[in-house]
Amino acid sequence: MQSRGGAGAVKAMPAERDTPPRTSQPPGGAARIGTGDDPALVAQTLAGERAAFGVLVERYAAQARRVARAVLGDPDDADDAAQDGFLSALVKLAQYDSRRPFGPWLMRIVANAATDRRRRRNVRRAEPLDPSLVGGGPRPDAAAVQSELGDRLRAALAELPERRRTAVVLFDVEGYSHAEIAGILGIPEGTVRSEVFHGRRRLRALLEDWKEQEK
Repeated sequence: MQSRGGAGAVKAMPAERDTPPRTSQPPGGAARIGTGDDPALVAQTLAGERAAFGVLVERYAAQARRVARAVLGDPDDADDAAQDGFLSALVKLAQYDSRRPFGPWLMRIVANAATDRRRRRNVRRAEPLDPSLVGGGPRPDAAAVQSELGDRLRAALAELPERRRTAVVLFDVEGYSHAEIAGILGIPEGTVRSEVFHGRRRLRALLEDWKEQEK
């Protein structure tokens, strides 16, 4: 994916690794990309050191893709939406409150960019998410059925409504709290809790149904 004109500070995002983004972190407590120097990098960018924004892009690129894909479902559109989000964040950077975490602020912009792209292109069918988005890699005893399970998991995720799927990804994959997700999605915290709860329950039911069919 290439940068668009007028945004030289936002270089092409690095390719996402094939390895799962999370391995053994518990749901809701996964370590998130980013460090305490984010506000300093923002300040440097605002002072004219645009290379500092490139560091932020590299730091949050993979996470931005996953959030955009949770909204859109399409991996190609997700790359473009993530880029749109970074460009929008660069334009709005002076609005960032350095007393608050940078990650949730950025991810809300990315989610909004993905929503705007979906509306513009009238994307009606969500493609399934990568199975790595819901946890670590396969256990040794599960390697033999990983391909079939992955297909079923992707299908199950695709059946979740957009907001519910996004909430589950933000909570279980990215490790954001309910309060942070509420800020990202612009919905009440109680609604986030409900979306995560019902999303997990639906995924569990779908996967259990698959297991029963295999008996």
